[in-house]
Amino acid sequence: MARAITLIRSDTLSQVAEYAYAATAPAESRLVFLAGACPLDEDGSTAAVGDYAGQAAKAIANMRAALTAAGASLEDVISTRVLVASTRREDLVTAWEVVRDSFGDHDVPSTLMGVTVLGYRDQLVEIEAIAAVIDP
Repeated sequence: MARAITLIRSDTLSQVAEYAYAATAPAESRLVFLAGACPLDEDGSTAAVGDYAGQAAKAIANMRAALTAAGASLEDVISTRVLVASTRREDLVTAWEVVRDSFGDHDVPSTLMGVTVLGYRDQLVEIEAIAAVIDP
């Protein structure tokens, strides 16, 4: 299946970032706006309590399910925002590494943010995403 998005890099910006700096989608693509992917189990309980990496992995798994329901996949994601409830850079990096590794070569433009609190009890990670697909 043809992918709708194009990742954009710049030789004039730092190469330290582990993601593309921008992405585009053609006018004929269908945009998919996802609710924040939370680390919730089917029964509504928070998974991996106290575990930044575990919660990031569960949030990615839930994001994959939402994308599938919308006819998309991780490779169709055009941007993400990773929210981590912590003031410690190490916790943000722990969550980010799970997200980055989940996307593999599709190094989608991303923002990583530390926040004071997230919506569910014991929630440490939430991942917002937008995808773009070209329907057959």
